[in-house]
Amino acid sequence: MLDNLTQRLGRVMKQLRGEARLTDANIQDALREVRLALLEADVGLPIVKDFIAAVRDKAVGADVVGSLTPGQALVGVVHRELAALMGGAAAPLDLATQPPAVILLAGLQGAGKTTTAAKLARLLRESKKKVLLVSTDVYRPAAIDQLKTLAGQVGADFFPATGDEQPVLIAAAALDWARRHYHDVLIVDSAGRLAIDEVMMREIAAIHAAVKPIETLFVVDAMQGQDAVNTARAFREALPLTGIVLTKLDGDARGGAALSVKSVTGAPIKFVGVAEKIDGLEVFHPERMASRILGMGDVLSLIEDAHKNVDLVEAEKLARKVKSGKGFDLEDFKTQIAQMRKMGGLAGMMDKLPAELARAAQGASMDERRIARIEGIINSMTPAERTRPELLKASRKRRIAAGAGVSVQQVNQLLAQFEQTQKMMKMVAKGGMQKMLRGMKGLMPGMR
Repeated sequence: MLDNLTQRLGRVMKQLRGEARLTDANIQDALREVRLALLEADVGLPIVKDFIAAVRDKAVGADVVGSLTPGQALVGVVHRELAALMGGAAAPLDLATQPPAVILLAGLQGAGKTTTAAKLARLLRESKKKVLLVSTDVYRPAAIDQLKTLAGQVGADFFPATGDEQPVLIAAAALDWARRHYHDVLIVDSAGRLAIDEVMMREIAAIHAAVKPIETLFVVDAMQGQDAVNTARAFREALPLTGIVLTKLDGDARGGAALSVKSVTGAPIKFVGVAEKIDGLEVFHPERMASRILGMGDVLSLIEDAHKNVDLVEAEKLARKVKSGKGFDLEDFKTQIAQMRKMGGLAGMMDKLPAELARAAQGASMDERRIARIEGIINSMTPAERTRPELLKASRKRRIAAGAGVSVQQVNQLLAQFEQTQKMMKMVAKGGMQKMLRGMKGLMPGMR
């Protein structure tokens, strides 16, 4: 959806180039393109109509000031309206209550509630909260065990339960335990169904009444598109939803549900799941998502990822090597790959870049297996070979290839990429940034 809408808006700006003012005549065709893009993203027709009407009202007659073109002015209006449609501003969790603050997760089976519970616990643990997790899903034997395993991975406490207990009694017992053991937060993972039914709704309502959560989060699969909105509407009627968690936002249909679900439920989108890994949960920022949809990228989130995941000691060490123009070896090369993977890999980084930069780097392969292969080759080298690649003659290359399970040709390809990266580092050290940028293609690990 992002690529489609970005391409359409690019054509919009070309059409409006040279115009002095936004009028009914010159924005009609432009808004038709935006409308089609939103409909193709599976945004509900009533929502699209209201959105287009709001954009038209704000855009018609708007003066083009400064150096802005009419196309840029229209994009500015669309950006503001997109952000408003998705909530306007980030909506943090409300934990302002006497501990333990209870967070109840609701949603259909397969939406990702259990994984989201663990991801949310991880975020709260980073904020120094003592978290207790409990599963009331007695209908799937593996669900309770899955949450127990995930709780161990994120360092949260787990309240045990068995399949022959009543879900409401499990939740009430977990709340009592959390109070007696001074937990800050209790996260209750409820059962789901393949489809909405009265039994599930009565059960989740009973759990809600028993634990009185301060946050009731509806977890929904963004890949469902319009079905996600219909499901959200049903849960809104059964529960006083305080927020929404959109999972699988890294899928093909990303954006469509995000543009609809807030309008339908009235509840803000608080988190988005961007990967299956345990750290793949992000606070939702409507204005940043609007920027990504419009091809402006999400540089703020990229910077936050860097601050959170990049090893500053290693970064300073690399900076000194770059500045000196020497000493950059295969161990540093491997470290940079590891740092990049912490930030979501190439695909995760490209997704947050402005469209122009992302297109310029489209030569990069997004195959994580290819990145893992590079790490495997470097791991098969001795410390001396990593620091002195000139030692790698034919016999050593054969040994490394066998150890990494690759061909000698693939080892040679890696060494060629490394040599190019070394040249880039020397260009940076000598102030040749323009030359480095022109030669960027092929320098990133995994480029074909």
